Amino acid sequence: MESKENPQNPASGDSNVPEGEKKLSKKELNKLKKKEAKATAKAANQKDQPKTNEGPEPGSENFGRLPLNQSQERTGKKFWKINELSKELEGKTVLVRARIEKSRLTGNLCFVTLRRNYSSIQGVISKGPTTPKSMLNFIGGVNKESLVDITATIVLTKEPVKECTQSDIELQIQQFFIVRESQPLKLQMEDLTRPKNVLKAQKQEIAKLAAQIEALEEKKKSASEADQKAIVEQIEQVRKEIDVATKFVKVGRSLRLDNRVLDLRTPANQAIFRIQSGVGQLFREYLISQGFIEIHTPKLMGVASEGGASVFKLGYFQTSAFLAQSPQLHKQMAITSDFERVFEIGPVFRAEHSITHRHLTEFVGLDLEMAFDEHYHEVLDVFDELFVFIFDKLNERYSEEIKAVQRQFPFEPLKYHKPSLRLTYPDAIQLLRADGLEIGDFDDMDTPTEKRLGQLVKKKYETDFYMLDKFPTAIRPFYTMADPKNPQYANAYDFMLRGEEILSGAQRVHDPEMLVSKAKERGVSEASIQDYVDAFRYGALPHAGGGIGLERVVMFFLGLDNIRSTSFFPRDPKRLTP
Repeated sequence: MESKENPQNPASGDSNVPEGEKKLSKKELNKLKKKEAKATAKAANQKDQPKTNEGPEPGSENFGRLPLNQSQERTGKKFWKINELSKELEGKTVLVRARIEKSRLTGNLCFVTLRRNYSSIQGVISKGPTTPKSMLNFIGGVNKESLVDITATIVLTKEPVKECTQSDIELQIQQFFIVRESQPLKLQMEDLTRPKNVLKAQKQEIAKLAAQIEALEEKKKSASEADQKAIVEQIEQVRKEIDVATKFVKVGRSLRLDNRVLDLRTPANQAIFRIQSGVGQLFREYLISQGFIEIHTPKLMGVASEGGASVFKLGYFQTSAFLAQSPQLHKQMAITSDFERVFEIGPVFRAEHSITHRHLTEFVGLDLEMAFDEHYHEVLDVFDELFVFIFDKLNERYSEEIKAVQRQFPFEPLKYHKPSLRLTYPDAIQLLRADGLEIGDFDDMDTPTEKRLGQLVKKKYETDFYMLDKFPTAIRPFYTMADPKNPQYANAYDFMLRGEEILSGAQRVHDPEMLVSKAKERGVSEASIQDYVDAFRYGALPHAGGGIGLERVVMFFLGLDNIRSTSFFPRDPKRLTP
């Protein structure tokens, strides 16, 4: 009987299926057709793609990412710093490691700004036989602040590159490798580095426009209904102008300090802390040349070091201890131990709940103590020469750093005399009274009064730096020697810089009985200062000294407005991080 099935087997799609071979179902047949279609499409696609088996793209060896530096080898290559480059090196090929401050890709050119510390230079690369377009795209896509190694030739620029410190040369890039790539930034460096005067001008413009809106709002109150509509349109127009004027982002101090690692990279901060380092170095340099030795006193104390309440108390085994408010007591003990001229650079802790522009709870003290022969003014002479030496050498040795600060925080150069101006406290009171201020002979000066006095002194004597001698006895510590001619005044002094105090000091009481008597007058128990008093019972040379705030010296020398700008990682009543 003839089969009822179609001789063209629908199960296999093939009338010549070999005997014994399994026939495909309809579902399996559809899967096979789809698979064949995909294979055909893939083959066609590969036919249109460039062949990759002909080797790497020309120039691909000139860019990329370097492996993690685990000190695999030391090749001896010379790495140039940006500030070492100059016009005299024109045509020289150099290897530079720097950060990418910004990049700009335009057609077949890519421009990058490279920064190292407070120095910067422009790099440029153009498409060519060994610099393919993919290399330019790679460079243009690198995250800002990434560290890169660049091999390039130094060339002269046709026009000065005003945004870079190296304005008359640039780098023609041949090789570009990422050393460590930065993640996307929380804060943009252009906002962190924007000059203060630019932000000030923007603030003034916005304030001017805001005043216009206020005036229009007032005018609208008494205007007719028809006029009100026109005034509303004017207000909207001024608001648009404010939006245009608000083109720069101002980064607040708190946000800067929360991201201090980024903030410290700015050229101004790089310069500030090199200058701060210079102050410490010059302090040592001068004093050592004058026969001083450096000492290191304890910062853990069994009693408050100045007999005050503004101390940090902490657990110390089974008892309590205090962080030192100053090295005052121990540096005096050093004098009684016949070291005669000593200094120290170290941390000072003050538990004062003062959130001001010039107070920190931890700062660096530059302290000195010195025995003298006849008069404490011998010590003032040393201080005078010390500060003049520091100011002179900062201007001489750190001129580039000073310029870097001025670019972001413009300030007038410090004015000072040689020898420095000396005024007595009564002289200062008379200046203030002549300017209309009501102040008593023995009143203490608050910060606004100090600043006012500084302005008067600058106007009359043309100096930003002066000494203020013979303070009232009542406003100085118990261990301060009184003036023998008028006990209401003391042999005590402050040094003032741009109208604010940077040093406080005095001749110390070196007679133990007088010291005990003065302590009792101020309510300080003899038992709490027994070790201190006993140090003078074996004969002590007359001596005087003082404590200088390092951060304040740098702050006022550079005309900055807040001490947190000169503290690496500031500590105040509200900040213990980072």
